[in-house]
Amino acid sequence: MSLTEFIEAILRGASSGSIYALIALGYNVIFATTNILNF
Repeated sequence: MSLTEFIEAILRGASSGSIYALIALGYNVIFATTNILNF
């Protein structure tokens, strides 16, 4: 694995992780304001 492949893998993981974090934050805000799980 070269350095560029390693950096690309890290960036890909960070971008998908940030998307998951934004989704989880959205669910958290909805649940905190309404106390209802909204799927």
